[in-house]
Formats: sequence, C-alpha cells, structure tokens
Amino acid sequence: MTTAPTPPTGALQGWLVMSPQRAACYIAASFLLGITQGLGLSLLSSNLTQLQGDFGATQQEALWLAAAYMAPSASVTLALIKIRNQFGLRRFGEVALIGFVVSALLNVWITDLHSGIAVRFMSGLAAAPISTLAFLYMLEPFPPARKLSVGLSLALTGISIGTPLSRVLSPSLMDTDSWFHSTLLELGLALLCLAVVFTLPLAPVPRQKVIERWDFISYPLIAVGLGGLAVVLVMGKSYWWFDAEWLGILTLVSAISIGAAIVIELHRTRPLLDVRWLFSPAILQFAGALIVFRIVLSEQASGAPGLYLALGLQNQQMQGLFWVILLCTIAGGLVSAVILKPGREHAIHIVALMLIIIGALIDAQSTSQTRPEQMLFSQGLIAFASAIFLPAALAAGLMVALKRGPQYILSFVIVFLTTQRLGGIAGTAVFQTVMQFRLDVHTNLISAHLMQGGQLVAERLQTYAASLAQTLPDAAARQAQATSLLSQAVQKEATVLAYNDVFTLIALVAACAMIILIAHWGVIWLRSRHASEPANG
Repeated sequence: MTTAPTPPTGALQGWLVMSPQRAACYIAASFLLGITQGLGLSLLSSNLTQLQGDFGATQQEALWLAAAYMAPSASVTLALIKIRNQFGLRRFGEVALIGFVVSALLNVWITDLHSGIAVRFMSGLAAAPISTLAFLYMLEPFPPARKLSVGLSLALTGISIGTPLSRVLSPSLMDTDSWFHSTLLELGLALLCLAVVFTLPLAPVPRQKVIERWDFISYPLIAVGLGGLAVVLVMGKSYWWFDAEWLGILTLVSAISIGAAIVIELHRTRPLLDVRWLFSPAILQFAGALIVFRIVLSEQASGAPGLYLALGLQNQQMQGLFWVILLCTIAGGLVSAVILKPGREHAIHIVALMLIIIGALIDAQSTSQTRPEQMLFSQGLIAFASAIFLPAALAAGLMVALKRGPQYILSFVIVFLTTQRLGGIAGTAVFQTVMQFRLDVHTNLISAHLMQGGQLVAERLQTYAASLAQTLPDAAARQAQATSLLSQAVQKEATVLAYNDVFTLIALVAACAMIILIAHWGVIWLRSRHASEPANG
C-alpha cells in the first residue's frame, strides 16, 4: 500500500502535488524513459553506414533494420492504451518494461541481418509503451493546471532529445564493435527503466472493461495498414517508389486494411476509434498541421546530417553541432514550460515557424566548403522551434478532445502519436525524394555546362592529372583517374545545390503554413469580435 504524497509548501505550492524531492524523482524517471525510447531508433538510423559492416550488408539491406523497428510502433500504442485501462497502470508498466528488457537482451546476441531484423521488430513492439510511460511519469507530480503546460513541455523535451543525443554518443559507441556497444547501452537503459517503474509507482487509475470482441478484428487491420505504410515510407526511396512492384502491393494492402477497419469502426456502438470525430474539421486541421510540421522538421533530421555525410564528414565531426541542437532543444522545452498557457498556442506556432524559416534560409546558402560550425546558429533555431511547437500543438489538441469527453482522449492520443511517427518518416521520405530529383537536375546542368567549357575542363583535368603524377606513372591511368575526380567534384557540387533547393523549399512550406495560420487566427479573432458586438450594444 502506497502512502499519500506529501504536498509541497512555500514557493512551490501550486506547482507540485508532492514534495520537491519526490517530484524530482518522477521528472528524472520521465527523462530516463524518454531518452531510452528516443535512443532506440536514433542510434540505429544515425549509424546505418557503420552497421553495414557489422552485418556484412548493403545500405539497402541495413535499412530494413529501421523499417522493422518502425512497423509495429506505428500502431501498437492504440492497443496498449486499452490494455492499460483494463488491466491496470502498474501491471501495464511492469509488463511493458520486462518485454523491453527481453528484446534489448536479445539484441546483444544478434549475429546476422535476418535475426537482427526479427529482433528489431520485437524491439519496436516493446519500446512503444515507453513514450506513454514517459508522459505519465512527467505528468504525475504536477497539478491539473500545470499538466498541460509544464508537464507536456518537459515530457516532449525528454522524448525529443534522444535523436541529437544519439549523434553525440555515436562517436564513442561506434569506434569498435558498434552494434554490441549500442545494444549494450540500450540494455542498460532498459534495466534502469525497469527499476524505476518498480520503485516509483504511478497513481492508480480505475480499471474498466474496455476491450471488446471487435477490437481483435479492428486492431490487426489497423496494425497491418499503418505498419505497411511505415515500411513503404522507410524503404520507398531506397528501392525507388515506382521501380519495386512490392511497394505498390504493400501500399494497396495497407489502404485496404485501413479502409476495412474504418468501415468496421463506423458501425460499432463503442468503436475503438471514433472515426467520425477523427475526420471532423478540427481534428483534420490538427493532424494536417502536425504532419506539415514534421515534414518541415525533416530539414534537421535528414538535411544537415545528410549534407555533411555527402561531403564526407562523420558523426565525430558533427558532434559539436548536435551538442548545440541538444542544448537548444532543452532550452526550448524549458521556455515552453514557462510561457505555454491556453490561448497562446497560435502565437507560439507562428514564432516557431518564423524560426524555422530563418534557419532553413540560412542553411540554403551552403557550399561544399560549409562545415558544421557554420550551421550552429541555424540548426539551434530549428531545434528551439521544434521544442516550443509540439507542446503547444499537443495542449491545443487535448483541449479539443476534453471538450468532447474523457473517452475522446484515446482517439486524440492515437492521432498525435501516429502523426508524429508516420509524419516523421514521411517527412524524411519527402525530403530525400525531392533531394534526389534536384540532384539529377543539377548533375545534368553542370555536366552540360562542362561540355561547353572545353578549355576550362581540360585545364582542370590537367591539374588533377599533375597531382597524381607521383603515384600513377602511367599517363592513361592518370587521365582516367583525373576524369573520375572531376566526376566526383561534379557530384559533390550537385549534391550541395540539391540540398540548398530543398532547404529553400522547406522555408517556403513553413512560410505558407505561417500565412495560413495567421489567416486562421485572424478569422477566429473577427468572429469573436462580431459575436461580442451585440452584447456590447
């Protein structure tokens, strides 16, 4: 039997519902859970090139490790929330963490790609509850008035810092035996999380029978649909969208599965998801805003790291950049915790979009000589913008759901987590695809320009050949190598120009989103003003 928490006194009264020492433990537990969940996928996706060597796989084959992780996590939260409500919060947390520890332990003994894919699927399945637990532990010490401001801001910050932290830790983990060291870290964090859940109990919630027979039909259809979409979005660019027949088949199967689930849910008295509400204008607007924002944020997830990898830099050379991103994410979360209040969401979103526009336009001036030190300011702005945008969006959405009743919280949480996970994958897929199109365009333009500049090209080839004179005595070999070096230079410059085009496009998308948001805000203000005029008159 747990004792009632001791309420705080003095300056912290009204901010906490327990003693500051106990509250600090819950906040630290939430950050531990959030970081553990964030590192699970980020360490893998940040180091796919190094992991290819561990598994003897191509880049395309290694990408299946990320796809296997994302497939179950796209939908499993839907089932877990109902399981939690029916079987109890404590049992939910303990069973979820035990499964996570088992999957992390299995990762240590992986020796080949096929077993790695199977275990990463289990890891994605087991890691899905961790983000929910991170939210619950962060909300626990705060009163209701602070849960939607301080609690949400800090919880999302803890979940968000896993990605930059993975880049900071990667150089040390990936020096030798990279897979073993990263999985050993994941196992250690899983054990710490398990100890935390057993030591710090969450406030119990009333149990209720919420799982119904039709859930066993609806949920598998939703899982197949969302999981299939996750695989298509992760692997689409690698196999190319229209070249691999199985991508089209999997997309069709996903669409049919989701469509069948929607039909079933529309005809249920107590549906797993209230589809009509999910397709209401307010929720569609909320989901659309989140997806657009996730696509815009791909500038940081795929943009800067992708550019520097193309320029030949490694994680160690980008470590300082990701330290700045990490610190700015934390700073943004703290600022959000202080300023977030009902009615301020639109203003916060506009400020966040302005910061992203500025950061993306600065990055769009990159050259082949640009190094991480030149992107510290711009990437810091984008990280700060992300940290203040998401809590405001989540708080606004939760208020919409609460107006309809507590039973709508489940549907809203699904919308938020699905848009975050699938939106993040979709953003990366869109970024990489547009970048590939622009790369082809710039490569052709530069090649055509070189064909017209015969004398300059000849001089450049002679320069390359002269630099190889001491290592390649054969003139024909020097000429061939010089041609190869020129081709590599063309590819590098075309890549930089392609990234600049996408950075500019992201700034334009963010600008359009900001204009729409300002217009929407203006319409709401005019309606409220007209509604108040008769009362004043």
